[in-house]
Amino acid sequence: MKSMMLAAVSMLALCACTTSADMAVADNPAPAAQATPAAAADTTPSYGAWGVDTSRFDTSIAPGDDFDQYVNGGWRDATVIPDDQVVAGVGYDVYTRSEAQVRDIITDAPASSNIGALYQSFMDEPGLEAKGAAPLLTRIAAMEAIPDKAGFTRFMGATARKLGSTLISTQVIPDLSNPTVNTLAISTNGMGLPQRDYYLDPKFAEQLAAYRAFVTRSFELIGSPDAAADTREVLAFETKIAELSWPVAEQRDINKINNPMTMAELQAYAPGIDYPALFAAAGIPTDQKMIVADNTAVKALAALYAETPLATLKKWQRFRMTSAASAFLSKAFVDSQFKLSQEMSGAKTQRDRWKRGVGIVSGSLGELVGQTYVERHFPASSKAAMEDMVANLKVAMGKRIQGNSWMSAATKAAALEKLALMDVMVGYPDDWRDYSVLDLSSDDLLGNVIQVGAFNWDYELAKLNKPVDRKLWAMNPQTVNAYNGGLENKIVFPAAILQPPYFNPRADAAVNYGAIGAVIGHEISHGFDDQGRKIDATGAVRDWWTEEDGKRFEALAKDFGAQYAKYEVAPGHFINPELTMGENIADLAGLQIALDAYHASLGGKPAPVIDGLTGDQRFFLGFAQAWQNKTREQAMIQQVASDPHSAARFRVLGPTRNLDAWYAAFNVTPESPFYIKPEDRVRIW
Repeated sequence: MKSMMLAAVSMLALCACTTSADMAVADNPAPAAQATPAAAADTTPSYGAWGVDTSRFDTSIAPGDDFDQYVNGGWRDATVIPDDQVVAGVGYDVYTRSEAQVRDIITDAPASSNIGALYQSFMDEPGLEAKGAAPLLTRIAAMEAIPDKAGFTRFMGATARKLGSTLISTQVIPDLSNPTVNTLAISTNGMGLPQRDYYLDPKFAEQLAAYRAFVTRSFELIGSPDAAADTREVLAFETKIAELSWPVAEQRDINKINNPMTMAELQAYAPGIDYPALFAAAGIPTDQKMIVADNTAVKALAALYAETPLATLKKWQRFRMTSAASAFLSKAFVDSQFKLSQEMSGAKTQRDRWKRGVGIVSGSLGELVGQTYVERHFPASSKAAMEDMVANLKVAMGKRIQGNSWMSAATKAAALEKLALMDVMVGYPDDWRDYSVLDLSSDDLLGNVIQVGAFNWDYELAKLNKPVDRKLWAMNPQTVNAYNGGLENKIVFPAAILQPPYFNPRADAAVNYGAIGAVIGHEISHGFDDQGRKIDATGAVRDWWTEEDGKRFEALAKDFGAQYAKYEVAPGHFINPELTMGENIADLAGLQIALDAYHASLGGKPAPVIDGLTGDQRFFLGFAQAWQNKTREQAMIQQVASDPHSAARFRVLGPTRNLDAWYAAFNVTPESPFYIKPEDRVRIW
């Protein structure tokens, strides 16, 4: 299983909400031709005459008093979140637009293809009802037959390729000290809730109660004779894991998780688990060097494993297998899992089955769909325009670095080198993954999902100890998102995000720079945020800043974080500035360099005035519109607890109130609730 903390190190993504339209396509598609049907282009929303829908404004409030409410308040007041969603907004609109496009791609696929077979296996509700729990119970029975803890250790390792869970998560990533070669990284695993505080902090009592009920239902569905007792035992075990786990903000500190060890060193440091047996069962060389991410937690978890009875471990595994399989079984299992989702996120009704099926196919066979998605929906003109904007933004970032008032010449030179070597990928990968070894069945959904999981693990394992291929993508073309591949010093912009209102061929340039330009700037500046600054131009983890520069940066970041610590997203739930620091810095820097790039694009000419609005005004309006969002309170609580991104509202308010140009554009006065005195505005880049 991939560790979330390790994923955060290797990939810094843009979006806080789930807007990734990962869809699917037919087997053996033709090479991408970059042709977009005219009809598709004609139906793309235009967002007003020049890229911003002014009818959604709340003109009862001044822009400086609450800029997010001014731009998005009219829309928010009139919008009811659909019962099957936890969020509404432009990001979700783009997601659903892509979802519908990819549904057509999936349903066009031959029934005999992997795409068609996987989708049919998910949509075959009568077949799933007839099988009931049988596909799961067969696998649980094999686990229950394990005679001893040595066998259980091997079973955990083998879950890299089959149904089940492991207490030690493994992932292949670029070596943090030698980024030209892939290595193994391990970390703790085992909790079913998002992070430790859900077990330990009383403010999550309702969520813990909902999870407890889900565990009990899961045991009941597989015929446990005493589901309540089994639940108590499993929750007691997971609570012990929570107690030894690192706080979520600590897990993103790249210096703390860079702990290389040999196998012998790991065995001596964290005894209690037979690591060679665990690794061998996963197909990992038993003499493998590795990075032990949350090292003290791994040590404590190994000791916990050694002292935990096999019977308890089997009950935990039985539940984890049931939880993992529930979405792919009969209605009783699906409904049980959805009830937990309801109580955690606030969704009122289950999403249509076809939508869930599209998501499963997309997530399983991502680049297979990507080829056809690109053919049908991503014109070459969008790729070219995006590449031009990225080049402009990199120039603007370079000037920001050169003009920086607190950074020494030596650090500036190293920063400019990193910027120059930063790879840019737009739309889709140069080479597509080969899925031909898969042989999916139209009547074995759980088996299909397990087969895909094994396929993906083998794909990752094949990279181990091999040179890093920086051209590989961690997102699919049909994903509405973007990311900075931190350890590979690259920025990636999938095709699906290049749609209105993020990127709009019909829009005024100011709007595009405020929307997609700020996204580009955000991803570029991740290379220089509180964690990106610890990674050099080659992707190696090392401190390439002078000590004095580091101290000045940290002081600025602390001041910026203090602003966010005051933002309350739900009653009693405030943004955690330590968790969100990197994304907040990227939002601020991204907006600033996007504005610089927009000004440079004017070529020394004054910006036109459109509908009485200046270029800078349209720029900021386009930026705020791109974060138009309404989220259920339960989902917001979950986000603020575990997501490194701030709530959308404060991704508008937080950066703008620190930019002098925003104050000038909208005549913001000291009476504004969000006014910051010029000398107190944070200026990092």
